[in-house]
Amino acid sequence: MIVDAQIHIWKANTPDRPWRPGRVAQLPEPFTLEKLVPMMNEAGVDRAVIVPPSWEGDRNDYGLEAVARYPGRFAVMGRIPLTDPTAAARLPDWKKQPGMVGIRVTFHPPQWTWLTDGTADWFWPQAEKYRIPVMFYGAAMSHFARIAERHPQLLLIADHLGVTGDIVKAGKLTESVGETAALAKYPNVSVKLSTTPFYSAEPYPFRDMTVHIRRLFDAFGPQRCYWGTDITNSFDKATYRQRVTHFTETLDFLSDDDKEWVMGRAILKRLNWT
Repeated sequence: MIVDAQIHIWKANTPDRPWRPGRVAQLPEPFTLEKLVPMMNEAGVDRAVIVPPSWEGDRNDYGLEAVARYPGRFAVMGRIPLTDPTAAARLPDWKKQPGMVGIRVTFHPPQWTWLTDGTADWFWPQAEKYRIPVMFYGAAMSHFARIAERHPQLLLIADHLGVTGDIVKAGKLTESVGETAALAKYPNVSVKLSTTPFYSAEPYPFRDMTVHIRRLFDAFGPQRCYWGTDITNSFDKATYRQRVTHFTETLDFLSDDDKEWVMGRAILKRLNWT
């Protein structure tokens, strides 16, 4: 079972379905189910976790549409407006939405301040209370260490090695991966080994990323590491199939059992996606 732990899909920016002002997508054309499904079939990817993209705002309708059209093949880590504490009323029934398995939160600058000024404080205890897994992206890992410690029953999943593109551009990839590895001491934290082609300075098989992937794998173990592509973030850098074989054929430190966990079994277990 091969499960992509992160895929964005989106529709066009239109008056009846507007994006957030000033936001630009990862590709010039919408990345739709009609494009994604044949690519998954060709690459041998059985399932995917849909993460609604931030440029569409806090909407989850297209992800839920994918679940309805392809039952069992997709699940959704939905978005919720962190600036609106009244959204807490939606959490008791959050996972009753067909295919909704959790929430993904993003902290793009200047949203980093939401982690320190109280804006997001309402969210963590509520997600913990209702057993809603949370994927997170952006900001310093030290913020999430505090959250993990205060909310030990809250399942937290660090996106993209716990690293952002700005960190890579600043030459701080090794330092940032080390900060993510330090979160492994919290049993409720796990990590997506995703977006590695985007972060790599080399072509396939992205050998400069091996040391970072292994560092996180050694820290978290096979049951808390998840393969994922975020393919639209580096669409022309590798085929979908190459993103699979990067892990299944070129990372020699992974045993067959490790690959079974990392390539799908672990994320299914963590999200309780049957």
